[in-house]
Amino acid sequence: MDTPHPTLPPIIGLLDRALTWVTLILGGGVLAFMTVYCAYNAAIARKLFNSPIIGAEDVLVVLLVAVVAISIPFGARTGAHIEIDFMEPRMSPAFAKWSLILVKIAGFGLLAIMSWRLWLAGGSAAKFGETTQLLYIPYGPFYHLLAVSIGIYAIVLILDIWQILRFGKVINLKVVGDGL
Repeated sequence: MDTPHPTLPPIIGLLDRALTWVTLILGGGVLAFMTVYCAYNAAIARKLFNSPIIGAEDVLVVLLVAVVAISIPFGARTGAHIEIDFMEPRMSPAFAKWSLILVKIAGFGLLAIMSWRLWLAGGSAAKFGETTQLLYIPYGPFYHLLAVSIGIYAIVLILDIWQILRFGKVINLKVVGDGL
């Protein structure tokens, strides 16, 4: 990871470092475990011993949710989310800037509502018996993980708006190997 842009406030540098390490350690660890677990279950337990791990799919599904949740705010800071900006070259710079700000404000509002609703869903998941089919792994903690992740993404959008107002553009987190 390159050092944060020198004019960015320390809070963005701290957020960048935290997101990078959480994504690398937790996300990478979960992804590595999923790979080994899936390969063992499919190749060794199922084919060699004819005895696959019971509930392996349940474990993989909830771990996949965890990997996605962990990666959402990191993707937002690195600019990895898809943006379609075919109209921007046809706009004046001031109109493009303010339309981007308005879109980010709308995105913040939607993400704040989504985070709130996911948090509430996580609280009521146990009451409604929301679990995986075979192992009965409760969905509640994964709703909460998604709620926190989406909430951090909303904070990233607020910081993006601040950067656009201050610098005229978003200074994304650069990761070694991006080549950009």
